Amino acid sequence: MDYEKELNSLKDNLDKAKSLKYKAEARLEQLNNQQQEIIKELNSLGVNPEDLEEEIKKLKSEIDKLFLEANTLLPKDILEKK
Repeated sequence: MDYEKELNSLKDNLDKAKSLKYKAEARLEQLNNQQQEIIKELNSLGVNPEDLEEEIKKLKSEIDKLFLEANTLLPKDILEKK
């Protein structure tokens, strides 16, 4: 066995692993910062992050209601004569 070659290979792999670790840590920090910004934005809109799913459902329901209302207010008889 060529110990020098094996040692160099281990060193290279260790360097690669360190590099991947540093990149992962940097990405994690970036994602944590992004999460904090989103939470701040939600709070400024008056929405709790825990209530986000319920808020989305409420807004979808409101949009559906407004579309239905808009469609009922359209003059169907005039539009059908085209």
